[in-house]
Amino acid sequence: MLTDTTSSDDNPRRRASERRAPAAGGSGHPEPLVFGAQFRSSPRGARQARHCAVRRLAEWGHPPASDLSCAVALLVGELAANAVRHGRVPGRDFALRLTVDEPSGIARVEVVDASETPPPTTAAAQAPGDAESGRGLFLVDTLATRWGSHPRDPIGKIVWAELKIN
Repeated sequence: MLTDTTSSDDNPRRRASERRAPAAGGSGHPEPLVFGAQFRSSPRGARQARHCAVRRLAEWGHPPASDLSCAVALLVGELAANAVRHGRVPGRDFALRLTVDEPSGIARVEVVDASETPPPTTAAAQAPGDAESGRGLFLVDTLATRWGSHPRDPIGKIVWAELKIN
Protein backbone atom coordinates (compact mmCIF):
# COMPACT_ATOMS: atom_id res chain seq x y z
CA MET A 1 0.00 0.00 0.00
CA LEU A 2 1.35 3.41 -0.92
CA THR A 3 0.75 5.75 1.99
CA ASP A 4 3.17 8.66 1.77
CA THR A 5 2.28 12.22 0.88
CA THR A 6 4.37 14.90 -0.73
CA SER A 7 5.41 18.31 0.46
CA SER A 8 5.58 21.48 -1.59
CA ASP A 9 9.19 20.70 -2.59
CA ASP A 10 8.34 17.21 -3.90
CA ASN A 11 10.08 15.38 -1.06
CA PRO A 12 8.09 12.78 0.82
CA ARG A 13 7.02 14.18 4.21
CA ARG A 14 7.41 10.90 5.99
CA ARG A 15 9.77 8.04 5.40
CA ALA A 16 8.41 6.07 2.50
CA SER A 17 6.99 2.66 3.20
CA GLU A 18 9.52 -0.12 3.09
CA ARG A 19 9.36 -3.65 4.27
CA ARG A 20 11.23 -6.88 4.25
CA ALA A 21 8.90 -9.55 5.47
CA PRO A 22 10.24 -12.53 7.38
CA ALA A 23 10.84 -15.71 5.46
CA ALA A 24 7.56 -17.36 4.55
CA GLY A 25 6.95 -20.75 6.12
CA GLY A 26 10.50 -20.96 7.46
CA SER A 27 11.86 -21.50 3.95
CA GLY A 28 14.92 -19.39 4.64
CA HIS A 29 14.23 -17.18 1.62
CA PRO A 30 13.59 -13.52 2.44
CA GLU A 31 10.44 -11.92 1.12
CA PRO A 32 10.77 -9.17 -1.49
CA LEU A 33 12.08 -5.72 -0.61
CA VAL A 34 9.39 -3.09 -1.18
CA PHE A 35 9.63 0.70 -1.38
CA GLY A 36 6.70 3.02 -1.99
CA ALA A 37 6.17 6.77 -1.98
CA GLN A 38 3.97 9.46 -3.50
CA PHE A 39 5.29 12.42 -5.46
CA ARG A 40 3.91 15.67 -6.79
CA SER A 41 2.61 15.25 -10.33
CA SER A 42 5.26 17.51 -11.88
CA PRO A 43 8.51 17.09 -13.82
CA ARG A 44 10.37 17.67 -10.57
CA GLY A 45 8.33 14.95 -8.88
CA ALA A 46 9.22 12.52 -11.69
CA ARG A 47 12.93 13.30 -11.24
CA GLN A 48 12.59 12.87 -7.48
CA ALA A 49 10.95 9.46 -7.95
CA ARG A 50 13.85 8.32 -10.15
CA HIS A 51 16.44 9.56 -7.64
CA CYS A 52 14.62 7.89 -4.72
CA ALA A 53 14.51 4.56 -6.59
CA VAL A 54 18.25 4.70 -7.30
CA ARG A 55 19.02 5.61 -3.66
CA ARG A 56 16.82 2.78 -2.37
CA LEU A 57 18.48 0.25 -4.70
CA ALA A 58 21.90 1.41 -3.42
CA GLU A 59 20.70 0.80 0.15
CA TRP A 60 19.61 -2.68 -0.94
CA GLY A 61 23.05 -3.50 -2.36
CA HIS A 62 22.66 -2.44 -6.00
CA PRO A 63 24.98 0.56 -6.58
CA PRO A 64 23.91 3.37 -8.94
CA ALA A 65 26.25 2.16 -11.71
CA SER A 66 24.89 -1.41 -11.61
CA ASP A 67 22.85 -2.75 -14.52
CA LEU A 68 19.79 -3.14 -12.30
CA SER A 69 19.97 0.41 -10.96
CA CYS A 70 20.46 1.92 -14.43
CA ALA A 71 17.56 -0.09 -15.86
CA VAL A 72 15.24 0.74 -12.96
CA ALA A 73 16.20 4.44 -13.21
CA LEU A 74 15.19 4.44 -16.87
CA LEU A 75 11.93 2.59 -16.20
CA VAL A 76 10.98 4.85 -13.30
CA GLY A 77 11.94 7.95 -15.29
CA GLU A 78 9.82 6.98 -18.30
CA LEU A 79 6.78 5.74 -16.36
CA ALA A 80 6.83 8.70 -13.96
CA ALA A 81 7.22 11.18 -16.85
CA ASN A 82 4.21 9.58 -18.56
CA ALA A 83 2.19 9.77 -15.34
CA VAL A 84 3.01 13.47 -15.09
CA ARG A 85 2.47 14.29 -18.75
CA HIS A 86 -0.45 12.04 -19.70
CA GLY A 87 -1.95 10.76 -16.44
CA ARG A 88 -2.02 13.97 -14.42
CA VAL A 89 -5.26 14.89 -12.71
CA PRO A 90 -5.15 18.33 -11.03
CA GLY A 91 -4.71 18.03 -7.28
CA ARG A 92 -3.61 14.38 -7.44
CA ASP A 93 -0.10 13.01 -6.93
CA PHE A 94 1.38 9.91 -8.51
CA ALA A 95 2.82 6.98 -6.60
CA LEU A 96 5.85 4.80 -7.11
CA ARG A 97 6.25 1.26 -5.84
CA LEU A 98 9.52 -0.61 -6.31
CA THR A 99 9.83 -4.31 -5.48
CA VAL A 100 13.04 -6.35 -5.62
CA ASP A 101 12.54 -10.07 -5.21
CA GLU A 102 16.03 -11.57 -5.14
CA PRO A 103 14.92 -15.23 -4.77
CA SER A 104 12.73 -15.05 -7.88
CA GLY A 105 15.17 -12.78 -9.72
CA ILE A 106 12.55 -10.12 -10.55
CA ALA A 107 12.48 -6.35 -10.01
CA ARG A 108 9.14 -4.61 -10.52
CA VAL A 109 8.39 -0.91 -10.97
CA GLU A 110 4.81 0.33 -10.58
CA VAL A 111 3.64 3.89 -11.17
CA VAL A 112 0.11 4.80 -10.14
CA ASP A 113 -1.68 7.89 -11.44
CA ALA A 114 -5.24 9.17 -11.13
CA SER A 115 -6.10 9.01 -14.84
CA GLU A 116 -8.15 6.08 -16.06
CA THR A 117 -6.90 6.40 -19.64
CA PRO A 118 -4.72 3.37 -20.39
CA PRO A 119 -1.29 3.87 -21.95
CA PRO A 120 -0.96 3.12 -25.65
CA THR A 121 0.27 -0.24 -26.84
CA THR A 122 3.91 -0.46 -27.87
CA ALA A 123 3.00 -0.40 -31.56
CA ALA A 124 1.20 2.91 -31.04
CA ALA A 125 3.94 4.19 -28.73
CA GLN A 126 6.64 4.42 -31.41
CA ALA A 127 7.17 8.01 -32.50
CA PRO A 128 8.27 9.03 -36.00
CA GLY A 129 12.05 9.26 -36.41
CA ASP A 130 12.07 13.07 -36.37
CA ALA A 131 9.77 13.48 -33.33
CA GLU A 132 11.24 15.06 -30.20
CA SER A 133 9.32 12.79 -27.83
CA GLY A 134 7.15 9.70 -27.84
CA ARG A 135 9.70 6.92 -27.45
CA GLY A 136 9.29 6.28 -23.72
CA LEU A 137 7.06 3.22 -23.87
CA PHE A 138 9.13 1.83 -26.74
CA LEU A 139 12.15 2.04 -24.39
CA VAL A 140 10.14 0.43 -21.60
CA ASP A 141 9.07 -2.36 -23.96
CA THR A 142 12.65 -2.91 -25.09
CA LEU A 143 14.17 -2.90 -21.61
CA ALA A 144 11.52 -4.69 -19.54
CA THR A 145 10.99 -8.43 -19.53
CA ARG A 146 7.30 -7.62 -19.56
CA TRP A 147 5.12 -4.61 -18.82
CA GLY A 148 1.49 -3.57 -18.83
CA SER A 149 -1.21 -1.64 -17.05
CA HIS A 150 -4.46 -2.26 -15.24
CA PRO A 151 -7.16 -0.13 -13.63
CA ARG A 152 -6.79 0.81 -9.99
CA ASP A 153 -9.77 0.71 -7.68
CA PRO A 154 -11.37 3.16 -6.96
CA ILE A 155 -9.72 5.46 -9.53
CA GLY A 156 -6.71 5.62 -11.76
CA LYS A 157 -4.39 3.04 -13.22
CA ILE A 158 -1.18 1.20 -12.45
CA VAL A 159 1.48 0.98 -15.14
CA TRP A 160 4.11 -1.62 -14.30
CA ALA A 161 7.30 -3.07 -15.72
CA GLU A 162 9.35 -6.07 -14.64
CA LEU A 163 12.91 -7.03 -15.36
CA LYS A 164 15.21 -9.86 -14.51
CA ILE A 165 17.85 -9.30 -11.85
CA ASN A 166 21.25 -10.37 -13.14
